[in-house]
Amino acid sequence: MPTFSGPAFPDVETIRFEGPDSRNPLAFRHYNAEELVEGKSMRDHLRFSVVYWHTFRNPLGDPFGVGTAVRPWDDGTESVENAQRRVRVAFEFMEKLTAPYYAFHDRDVAPEGATLAESNKNLDAVAKVLKEEQQRTGIKLLWGTANLFSNRRYMHGAATSPNAEVFAYAAAQVKKALEVTHDLGGEGYTFWGGREGYQCLWNTDMHRELDHLAKLLHMAVDYAKEIGYTGPFYIEPKPMEPTKHQYDSDAAACLNFLRQYDLMDHFKLNLETNHATLAGHTMQHELEVAGSAGSLGSIDANTGDVLLGWDTDQFPTDIYLTTQCMHSILKYGGLTTGGVNFDAKVRRESFEPLDLFYAHIGGMDAFARGLKIAAAIRADGRLQSIVDERYSSWSSPLGKDIEAGKHSLASLEKLMLEKGEATANASGRQEMIENLINDYL
Repeated sequence: MPTFSGPAFPDVETIRFEGPDSRNPLAFRHYNAEELVEGKSMRDHLRFSVVYWHTFRNPLGDPFGVGTAVRPWDDGTESVENAQRRVRVAFEFMEKLTAPYYAFHDRDVAPEGATLAESNKNLDAVAKVLKEEQQRTGIKLLWGTANLFSNRRYMHGAATSPNAEVFAYAAAQVKKALEVTHDLGGEGYTFWGGREGYQCLWNTDMHRELDHLAKLLHMAVDYAKEIGYTGPFYIEPKPMEPTKHQYDSDAAACLNFLRQYDLMDHFKLNLETNHATLAGHTMQHELEVAGSAGSLGSIDANTGDVLLGWDTDQFPTDIYLTTQCMHSILKYGGLTTGGVNFDAKVRRESFEPLDLFYAHIGGMDAFARGLKIAAAIRADGRLQSIVDERYSSWSSPLGKDIEAGKHSLASLEKLMLEKGEATANASGRQEMIENLINDYL
């Protein structure tokens, strides 16, 4: 293979905002980074992040065929030199895209060695280039994480492995990944339990595995204090794939786990659309569950295919979906340390480097439109007035007293025996509300 001399994207200029009338596929039509929405710039609302694993490491293979991705900068080796060259290509891409953040797994950015010491050395060598490129471009690390699922040692899980030495190895890997994340100024650190679950309950001690998972998370919290890392930890829910059942199956399960093991003060949730649908929920549902618990931290922005029942990780282009996402995010105060992280991959048939730009531009425009529409819904106030009217009885003396804890079963029985029947319900007006939302789209 000829030596790559760069640049990787010579025909692509910095992506600019050209407005909705533009027909330039390499321009933003709706994402105007400086435009103010609810008093804050789009850049600060959306905090877009490019993921290293799909964008720069995914060969676009599937179970039925080898990868199709054409990546001229990659020589196909697992050398440190190739990994360092890939970093510079990644930052060229992100700089031209004007994405302010990126996210990575430790094993995405640096090759795994024959020993833990060698793997750590490789990661340090690549992290040095990551830091150089961050300083050169101003692009920041949204969050880092450790890949505790790809290597065969994690076939039975990492923190939940029946093998104590595998647990120990996972703990060491988390320690190093957390150190590197902190050194690079990462604004968060994520845990995704890719194999923290079970395939067969006959050979699984679930209680013990959950205890062990909590132990690893507490170790991470304790070590963060030692090294001065003050950002949040995130857990990313997913119900299945690659295991039959994963312990972080959805937002509610994660919150229950965090409460049970006294971790609520240290963890928030990083939510993904495709994971939500695999769990039988909408992304809006997951956002509301996390938001109502004060645990909404960040989102992985993608979508699935309604005709395919697995995690396809497609780029989000559905404006209805992005509007739902941004309405819930704005409702709960917006993203602070988290962001809109494109955990998405181009289709196997979209194999050219240029397709990476088209995919991200489309996703960024879709979320920009969702943000503007969500803000318009909130400013108009009609939707909120409908919700307020629906719950207006809770503003009555009776409703206020119940919420204030001034009633008991006995006192409410006495009240309803005297009244005889509850006041008639009002219509939910679902169809009218759905029509109202369509007015904004």
